[in-house]
Amino acid sequence: MLDLNEKTDLTIKPKKSILKRMWKERYLYLLLLPGLLYFIIYRYIPMAGNIIAFQDFSPFQGFLHSDWVGMKHFKTIFEDQEVIRVLWNTLYLSFLQIVFAFPISIILAIMLNEVRSSLFKRIIQSIVYLPHFLSWVVVIGIVTILLKSDGIVNKIIGGVFGIDSIGFLQNPHWFMPLVVLEVIWKESGWGTIIFLAALSGISPSLYEAAAVDGANRWQQIWHITLPAIKSTIIILLILRLGSVLDVGFEQIYLMLTPFTMEVGNVLDTFVYLKGIQNSDFSFATAVGLFKSVVGLILIVAANRLAKRFGDGGVY
Repeated sequence: MLDLNEKTDLTIKPKKSILKRMWKERYLYLLLLPGLLYFIIYRYIPMAGNIIAFQDFSPFQGFLHSDWVGMKHFKTIFEDQEVIRVLWNTLYLSFLQIVFAFPISIILAIMLNEVRSSLFKRIIQSIVYLPHFLSWVVVIGIVTILLKSDGIVNKIIGGVFGIDSIGFLQNPHWFMPLVVLEVIWKESGWGTIIFLAALSGISPSLYEAAAVDGANRWQQIWHITLPAIKSTIIILLILRLGSVLDVGFEQIYLMLTPFTMEVGNVLDTFVYLKGIQNSDFSFATAVGLFKSVVGLILIVAANRLAKRFGDGGVY
């Protein structure tokens, strides 16, 4: 019988120090080093430059000697009518992309998952992936050739319906629909990769049991496929909300014309025109910092909302 008063001779091994553990796993840390250096050099160190958002920065005076103006440039964001219009354009375009472009990848992934012929499936996947590897310069060039006044689209419309050519590239009402359609064509195929990976983890026995119970393919998709990838959809949607003010500089800048500037000028192009061309570096940095803060708030809020409804969220 164990005497509780007796001291048991138990030796507890001290935990290895962090340095010893790092030395033991030094080769793994060497593999980590290039990626870590990338983020430190190109992501974290440049964050120090955000200080010019609170200064009237002059390249000749530098960070240390430029005049400190506090929140002046952030106040301008909400007082300048042009900034309000640009912010509205950005939010509206981002909303259109989330509503129309984001679900296309889900629908396309489900359709590819339903294809039974592996050869045909690989061919279709290759076709829909291909536009992702084209630069926006090439994509906008193709769109311009097709939709210009004497382009093939206007020739077909004129030949079939007998109407005058439509100014797709000059009409402000066509700007945002064209941008969304370009995003769908270029990125939807690439966006299916994550959803197809999630779909591959669904047990075939679930579909077999549903078929035995009399469920058709639509019912199986609604009650098995979609619930199985719901967490993946929510995570990607949360991450997308984090970049709600980032609608793509290159695409928008290449699409802009003097006719579409009022509806097409977004925060990215506005920062470029204001910060680079007009050398207003402090105001451009303030707008960029504002975008980052809004993105952070949206990610945190969407993540908490997802957890409240029973999903894991991003973190």
